[in-house]
Amino acid sequence: MSSGHIKDLPLTTLSGTPTTLAHLSSGATLVVNVASQCGLTPQYGALERLAQTYGDRGLTVVGVPCNQFMGQEPGTAEEIQTFCSTTYGVTFPLLAKTDVNGADRHPLYAELTKATDADGAAGDIQWNFEKFLLAPDGTVVNRFRPRTEPDAPEVIAAIEAVLAG
Repeated sequence: MSSGHIKDLPLTTLSGTPTTLAHLSSGATLVVNVASQCGLTPQYGALERLAQTYGDRGLTVVGVPCNQFMGQEPGTAEEIQTFCSTTYGVTFPLLAKTDVNGADRHPLYAELTKATDADGAAGDIQWNFEKFLLAPDGTVVNRFRPRTEPDAPEVIAAIEAVLAG
């Protein structure tokens, strides 16, 4: 598989427009499966701050709503967009609601879940707000588990390293 392939997989935005990671992000990309009714939902605030802080240096945060974890993203596309923008001021791109595990796992997540975390573990997404940092060429350089805050020192260091690339 070519290194750019993951950024060329067909995706759909929350508003229904076809897109790709390559179209959404020419630089580093932080892909995060998100949910509106999760105990970790306040991470949206830190994700938006990352998007604002590092956006002009080439980082794009991409949120991927997913309803596979205890039904914590039940809303329609419109409800998700409204919640994210009014509650957390989210300006970064959100994709259509997506399966990240199981038989209907999106091809993007079939690739992402091959990446290992800091403990060397790959495989299924554990919960909402699992984070994947991609280099500009689409290589997955870091995988952070859900409880790792978006502004944790190790995430910031990884982003800085990729942007310095």
